[in-house]
Amino acid sequence: MRSDLFSNTEAGTGQLGFTMQNAKMLKATVNNTEFYARRGAMVGYQGNIRFEYQGITGGPGAGGMKDKLIRAAKAAVTGEGVPLMKVAGQGDVFLADAAADVFLIDLEGADALSINGPSILAFESTLNYDIKLVGNAGAFAGAGLFNTVVFGTGRVAVVSHGHPVVLDCSQQPTYVDPNAAICWSANLNVSLQRSEGFGSLFGRSSGEALQMMFHGPGFVVVQPYEWVAGVGQTGTEGGSNSPVGGAGGVLGGILGGR
Repeated sequence: MRSDLFSNTEAGTGQLGFTMQNAKMLKATVNNTEFYARRGAMVGYQGNIRFEYQGITGGPGAGGMKDKLIRAAKAAVTGEGVPLMKVAGQGDVFLADAAADVFLIDLEGADALSINGPSILAFESTLNYDIKLVGNAGAFAGAGLFNTVVFGTGRVAVVSHGHPVVLDCSQQPTYVDPNAAICWSANLNVSLQRSEGFGSLFGRSSGEALQMMFHGPGFVVVQPYEWVAGVGQTGTEGGSNSPVGGAGGVLGGILGGR
């Protein structure tokens, strides 16, 4: 039997951890090790693999019980808990999210990355994470004002709908639609701002009422796609992980979500 299809057989690196199966699929190899992934992101696996509900408590080194309780309280109040599962055992696990492009980012100790919740596919258990307030988000009414910050040493896989652009924020302020932001350097100065005035109250909206402003030494990654309210991601129910009106995003109720 012959077909071009068979050129897409399993990538055989043999190494532990994360590797790219192809541009839209992550391969994670474990051998009595573990990692964390967005719930429902598994599309296939081989071997003896266990999937366990993880919630928002974090992995090894994620802090003591007090820190975990604080993180749980944030998630309960804001609706910002990233729906995670712990994956462990021996074998290979394949992960994807609606045929989105997958990118690997290596964090090296002092690095910290702020990630829009729906863009998280998986991260190694050596990394820690927390839920942080986005810039001046407290000045805006509504829920969904927090984002997920991953930090430490390890590898994280993010997804993008379409090939993204990486914008340097060090020379001048950079403005991004919150529904298109994937991730950014956690040390950046970030603020939310409205660009429309009184006229928008009478239906004269440009559709670009709110932007995120980034400035400082670092970058922001922007996808050529804007999340839409009610459009769910892998492992979600009823679109709950759209940044407009759901968990994990930066907007939540600001733009008319739940």
